[in-house]
Parts: sequence; structure tokens; C-alpha cells
Amino acid sequence: MLHIIKHFRTVTKHRNIVLVHCIKAGIPLHGLTHDLSKYGPTEFLEGARFYLGYKSPTEREREVYGYSKAWMHHKGRNKHHFEYWTDYNAQTKRLEPVKMPIKYVKEMLCDRVAAGKVYQGKDYTDSNPIDYFMRGRAKTAMHPETAALLERWLTLIRDEGERAAFKAIRQTKDY
Repeated sequence: MLHIIKHFRTVTKHRNIVLVHCIKAGIPLHGLTHDLSKYGPTEFLEGARFYLGYKSPTEREREVYGYSKAWMHHKGRNKHHFEYWTDYNAQTKRLEPVKMPIKYVKEMLCDRVAAGKVYQGKDYTDSNPIDYFMRGRAKTAMHPETAALLERWLTLIRDEGERAAFKAIRQTKDY
């Protein structure tokens, strides 16, 4: 029962931070609807079962099953995840990344910054999101233009702070 409450609080804290960031980024509706699937039974029950508190429960679920049922469900319903934006290329006959619409890149950035704040707590700095991005596989797994835009915005947060970054992000229009 304790993990249910802790997981609910973590998910809600994350959503609240994303909402604030989405408002600053000029996409308030995305903040209001962000990660609602995490409250449904498919994602919530697995999240509570594998709750860790310091990182996503999907990581622990992957250790146990070899994959995460909650993540598979989540990424297929939430367009702010680059994994959602893949399709078969007619020329190569392979699954490849597709360039994301700007509004979802904005939400992805808000999501990544909020996750850092929730999981790193008082140790969070404006460098954490870009450092995490550069260490991970996302940069090479997403469409190159999407990755370049996200990297530019995360670098802006690191170098100039959130206020300047969100001002620039808010002013960015779709391709």
C-alpha cells in the first residue's frame, strides 16, 4: 500500500512540474493532459509494484521481465516520447525515426527536465538534462533534426537558465 501512495505522489509531482514547464513553453494543454495514461491500471499498477523512488519503475520492471509492460503501453499513447515517432521507411523497409512536430518536442523537453527535478531532487542542476541526454542513446535513436533541436534547447537551459530557454522555446514555431 505504501508504494501505491509513493508512486501516486511521484507521478503527480512530475505531472505538476511538467504542467508549469508546458505553460512556460507555450503549450498549456499538453501540460494538462501530460502522462494521463500513468494513472490507468496498465501503467499505474506496474509502476507501484516496481516503485523505486529515485528512478523510473520501468527500469526495475525491465530487470525482472526483460522488458517493461508499462513502458510499452506508455510510449504508444504519449506523443512526447520519440519512440512513438517511428515508422517503416518505404525505401529501406526498416523501422526508422520520424521527425517530431515541435509541440511534442517542447513537451518532451518539459518531461525530461521535470524527471530530472523529481528523481534528482535537491541535487538537480540545469546541467543535468543535457548531461543525461548526451550519455543516453536517445540522441542517436531519434530523428536527427529532432535530436538537434532538443540538444539545442537543453544546452540553452544549461548555459542561460530556464527563463531564457523557455522564452526561446515558446517563440519556436512548427517546421
